[in-house]
Amino acid sequence: MAAVAQCLACHSKAPWGATLFKWRSSRSFVLSVVCFAGMTDMLLYGLIIPILPNALSEKVKLPLGELQRWTSILLALYGAAMTMASLLCGYLVDRTASRRWLFVAGLAGLAVATTLLCIGTHLSLWILGRLLQGGAAAVVWTVGMTLLVDRYQEDALGNALGYFAMSTVIGATAGPLLGGVLYEHAGYYAPFGLAFALIALDLTLRLMIIETEKDQVTFEHRRKGASASSREDDTSTNLEFMDPSSRSSRQPTNHKAVFALLRSPRMVLALTVYFFLSTTLTAFDSALPLFVRDTFGWKQTAQGLIFIPLMVPHVLDPGIGYIVDRWPKTRCYLITMGLLAMVPLMVSLRFITENSIGHKVLLCTLLALIGGCVELIETPTMVEVTNRALEASTAWPGALGRNTAIALACGLCNCAFAAGSMAGPFLGGFIRDHAGWKTMSWALALPMGVWGILVLLFLC
Repeated sequence: MAAVAQCLACHSKAPWGATLFKWRSSRSFVLSVVCFAGMTDMLLYGLIIPILPNALSEKVKLPLGELQRWTSILLALYGAAMTMASLLCGYLVDRTASRRWLFVAGLAGLAVATTLLCIGTHLSLWILGRLLQGGAAAVVWTVGMTLLVDRYQEDALGNALGYFAMSTVIGATAGPLLGGVLYEHAGYYAPFGLAFALIALDLTLRLMIIETEKDQVTFEHRRKGASASSREDDTSTNLEFMDPSSRSSRQPTNHKAVFALLRSPRMVLALTVYFFLSTTLTAFDSALPLFVRDTFGWKQTAQGLIFIPLMVPHVLDPGIGYIVDRWPKTRCYLITMGLLAMVPLMVSLRFITENSIGHKVLLCTLLALIGGCVELIETPTMVEVTNRALEASTAWPGALGRNTAIALACGLCNCAFAAGSMAGPFLGGFIRDHAGWKTMSWALALPMGVWGILVLLFLC
């Protein structure tokens, strides 16, 4: 790995190296790499969704009565590992000189996780693989979002996060689809062959990122507890570093930084919205493939295809990001609109009960509309969390620096999404198993309506 990085770095010495260096350190290239990393992570997450019940039955030899329970557990383990690793990643990002190598380390964990799932003939291998996969995802999301916030900040942050959200949705859509098609037509190992090919390409792209001198200067300021201001302040700042009492009083501790962020009710509300959004999406991951199998008799390919209507509206995520950048006050209204509109749509899922063309069309239509609501919520919420972090760094300068705020906010945002990823499969699978699809639909809709009203009252 080091040899590859050295080989890539040597190109900067060539006559055309200056142009290549500028391209590899540009924010557009970093955005492309982060988006591809997010797409790969979500694709590998979704790749096993349509094959998981059959793999547990044929490879692990679980009885049919245990499939829904263990499908939900394995999907939830991903969220559990992601939750535990997210804040740690936010802490490490703030204290690591090279974010690129932390980014690469996350991919190494993803490769190990994919290997364990590929050879998994015992339930323990699947459990360990999903835990590692969730930990690797925490690195991708926390480090990736921090890289974007570092480079885009206020001028086009919503647009950049919109592209990132769109790429993750593409991965989430393509994963179940490709997993189902490859498994059904080429066998068990075909989806994992695709996974390893994507990991190799992702590794190459991540190693190509060049961190500029500005990134290193920012890290030195972060490490020493300096305020990340202009270069003209460096002389006076260095004098402060010579005073140990001044340095110790200014250097924030991790718990104080997190406390400063969570003092904002708007931050807590935005994180809660992100949690419920993740809960709903991952509940579908657990329950939807088994529902269409039982109701329509669909096999793996069709079980993967059913996620397409849910994800197609997200191609407009960059447009939502542009609106948020252009008119910042629209954030809360977009979130409110998405949350409240999801209530009748989610409840309407209860009317799908028969194996008929009309009910299949109704399901696809409802999923597409729900996907549009998710689109209205996701990117504005991510921008809201980031802006609240920047406000907290101004309000609590002694406990929270700007870069620390960004890193921890990305970690908290990822932690909220991961907690939802842990709760969603359990909630969706458990309610469908014990109370049925109809009860599951309104149980997921109820929190959306409540939080839509809270956002309208306290965020707008």
